[in-house]
Amino acid sequence: MTSEQISHTMTKPQSFIPIAKPLLGEAELEAVKRPLSSGWVTQGREVAAFEVEFAELVGAAHACAVSSCTAALHLALHVLGVSPGDEVITVSHSFIASANVIRYCGATPVFIDIEATGYNVDTRLLAEAITEKTKAIIAVHQLGMPCDLASILAVAAQNNIAVVEDAACALGSQIQRDGCWSNIGAPLGDIACFSFHPRKLITTGDGGMLTTNRSGLAERLGRLRQHGMDVNDRIRHASSQVINEHYSELGFNYRLTDIQAAIGREQLKRLPAMVQQRRALAVVYQAELSAIEGLGLPLEPDWARSNWQSYCVRLPAGVDQAQLMQLMLDAGVATRRGVMCIHREAAYRPGQWRCGSLGCCDGLKACGQLRHSEAAQAQSIILPLYVQMTKQEQLWVCNTLKGALQSLLERA
Repeated sequence: MTSEQISHTMTKPQSFIPIAKPLLGEAELEAVKRPLSSGWVTQGREVAAFEVEFAELVGAAHACAVSSCTAALHLALHVLGVSPGDEVITVSHSFIASANVIRYCGATPVFIDIEATGYNVDTRLLAEAITEKTKAIIAVHQLGMPCDLASILAVAAQNNIAVVEDAACALGSQIQRDGCWSNIGAPLGDIACFSFHPRKLITTGDGGMLTTNRSGLAERLGRLRQHGMDVNDRIRHASSQVINEHYSELGFNYRLTDIQAAIGREQLKRLPAMVQQRRALAVVYQAELSAIEGLGLPLEPDWARSNWQSYCVRLPAGVDQAQLMQLMLDAGVATRRGVMCIHREAAYRPGQWRCGSLGCCDGLKACGQLRHSEAAQAQSIILPLYVQMTKQEQLWVCNTLKGALQSLLERA
């Protein structure tokens, strides 16, 4: 199949259709002038204002800006006391950072499988994975779709285990609790962590944020991101008295800059409209692709509202993922494979992780208890979705996918 073969049904867009595209404009350009003209470009007033505005938007008591979501997740586990000899339960079906941060703390990742038809953790497997070594659970809201946090929190509470939300993709998503809608980031667990990478809804180039309702955690997070410094440089520079800072514990250089925060503050203003538009785009995909036999479309539970950070579909049986992606790329449409399986990467050798089903395997790259995770990686692709996407572009994506599937199925 070529782009010419679908041209009789519609006109090809003028340019290549990327998987994602950040929304940046004059407002962000103007915002950057504030720190540049002030001469203060590292963590300062803009970061402090960004934190307040972020916390208010999601409904959290505290927010702490950092250099990346990876830094946020590492700090979260660190302040919750995860240390060598501990285990942290999460999914293999996630970006590798979700497990890397566990190993940064000297702990062992314990992987459990995802749902058979979704992309989030199968919460029915949690209880079996818990041992006397279990210190925390990292609950991943994969691709922006909220996971079953209520079930995770119930298991955690019964076992006195901390819960960290990996909400890297989920800013703007919501979950229903006790009949009310709550923003992801108004922590129902201990800490929630976000990413501002350009693939996410809002971006600061790169960066991250932690939110928590626990003031003690928030205060310590603020120190540890800046080497453990007890008085930040903004306070010292504003003081009329000489202040010498002290370092009572080992910290990290995980600061966000004021330049990034100035951009982030403008991006936050765009978020409600971004979520609304992405949800509308997801409706179009659902309508256009629902008639394709064997194609699995993502489903939104009644208790969740996704920001649709990504739109991921499962391919019909017998369709080769790589061949399909190449056909779409040849037609000018970018795609991405299904979410990776961390346990299959060379960085995760036997002994460096454990399967949540005790005695299942010894860190093998093909794990019988992670079969749904492995199937999702091999049998799904992510389609382009971004706020600026035109109807013409979206229909071209849909028609390209339909044509590519037909071509491959005819060859089979």
